[in-house]
Amino acid sequence: MQGGRLPGTDTRDRIVLHVDMDCFYASCERRREPSLRGEPVVVGMGYAPGETTGAVATASYEARAHGVESAQAISQALELLGRAATADPDAEPVGYYRPVDMAFYESVSESVQEILTAVADTVRKVSIDEAYLDVTEQRHWSDVESFASNLKARIRKEVGVPASIGVAPNMATAKVASDADKPDGLVVVRPDAVESFLAPLPVESLHGVGPVTASTLKEMDIETVADLTDHPRTAIVDQFGSRGADIYDQAHGIDERAVEPVGNPKSLSNESAFAEPTTDRTTVAKRLSALTEQVTERATNRDVQYKTIGIKVVTPPFDIHTRERSLSGPIDDPELVGSIVTDLSTEFEGEPIRKLGVRLSNLSFDAAEQSSLDQFNDETDSKDQRQGKRGGTRQSSLFEFC
Repeated sequence: MQGGRLPGTDTRDRIVLHVDMDCFYASCERRREPSLRGEPVVVGMGYAPGETTGAVATASYEARAHGVESAQAISQALELLGRAATADPDAEPVGYYRPVDMAFYESVSESVQEILTAVADTVRKVSIDEAYLDVTEQRHWSDVESFASNLKARIRKEVGVPASIGVAPNMATAKVASDADKPDGLVVVRPDAVESFLAPLPVESLHGVGPVTASTLKEMDIETVADLTDHPRTAIVDQFGSRGADIYDQAHGIDERAVEPVGNPKSLSNESAFAEPTTDRTTVAKRLSALTEQVTERATNRDVQYKTIGIKVVTPPFDIHTRERSLSGPIDDPELVGSIVTDLSTEFEGEPIRKLGVRLSNLSFDAAEQSSLDQFNDETDSKDQRQGKRGGTRQSSLFEFC
């Protein structure tokens, strides 16, 4: 077994990754507009171009350097960082303001999540821009740094956004580690180094320690994690109750929570990128066949049936196209999936393709008897009907990979 833990041993030997996408909304905007790389970018909620209303949803690190912060009013941000389109060309500093585009951000997030589920058996998605991975049974502490580094590089190459990753024996410490070297950082905290890693950090680094709690701790002469561990547990619990117990355990590098997915997945999918974009039909067909085999095997192993089969095609630079087809009822039929995937992919013949994905959705986890295929009539998704094979619009639909 590759993992660093045998059944029944101390959970501190688990290998947990916390993947956090840096300034995610701003990174997505930079992916869409490469000219924004290195520039101060502000993404506003309730903001419209040219207006002064709304609040800052995300500010890039370059914008933060000028005092722009999340939840700040756009009007205040504009006082600190003038808008590039309207500011004096000679004025400094100048920022680039964009409205929130949640549908686009979710599509990028789905691409990241698909990579995570491809490399780890256990993934817990926390939000649109962060997730935990447990790779205890797949990796060893001797190779986990290389694994995490390759994961970061794959996300950047295939999706076009940066990520910071923290690796530790538990979820709480992994999250602290991912915050320790932002942006685009990688921090590995091995089991024997957890307490020494945490000790010098400000107590606010611990989950659950906000400004009010930090202020109270400061009144108790506690400013660093080491200060907290020097205090008796009873004193912290008396002051903060059960939350104090959690904080105290975190300070000692203790977190017994398991990395568990939330609920049943909405879909099953696999993706794979080419080293260079390819137009070779044989290469594309072989890759789609392999992806189909992988994803249908996962469905069969989980006793899951599916009603909708889809493909994802990424063309340069990062244009995402999805096509799907629904059946009249749920099935478990790899051969039919392969046939539909091949048919959907013909639309992209001759186009350069940098990444492919196969997806099964409208999942059924019931143990109901599989329906006969003779009952089914393929129902082409209305999107396919609108777009046709070649002449229709190429605007992509959005679907979630889990």
